[in-house]
Amino acid sequence: MTAKDNLDAVNEMGNKGMEKLNQLGELNMKVMEKIGSRQMDAMNFMLEQSMRQMKLASEAKGYSEFVKGQVELAKETSERMMEETKASMQIAAEVREDYRAFVQEGMSELSEGVRKASPAA
Repeated sequence: MTAKDNLDAVNEMGNKGMEKLNQLGELNMKVMEKIGSRQMDAMNFMLEQSMRQMKLASEAKGYSEFVKGQVELAKETSERMMEETKASMQIAAEVREDYRAFVQEGMSELSEGVRKASPAA
């Protein structure tokens, strides 16, 4: 291998490294958008539930009506949180698969590069 070959190999590795970093950055942004969106939905729901609870507290005609309303709100909230948990687990599975594919692709490219650079035995 000549010095030019070595320099070309280093340049190629640097370019591929930057390309992979950019791909990783894009993947991270996609993940954060998904997670952020889910968190905003959950936060909005909790704020709506708080407003409903305040309305219930101010409009309930008696203790039993207030307690009945509280039970309904709690049931609704727990069902929604279960849905949110399931959706979050689905997103986690998708993200895991995206990162696994990213790493597997990188390892394949690395193995191919090593094979090319190795002298034939």
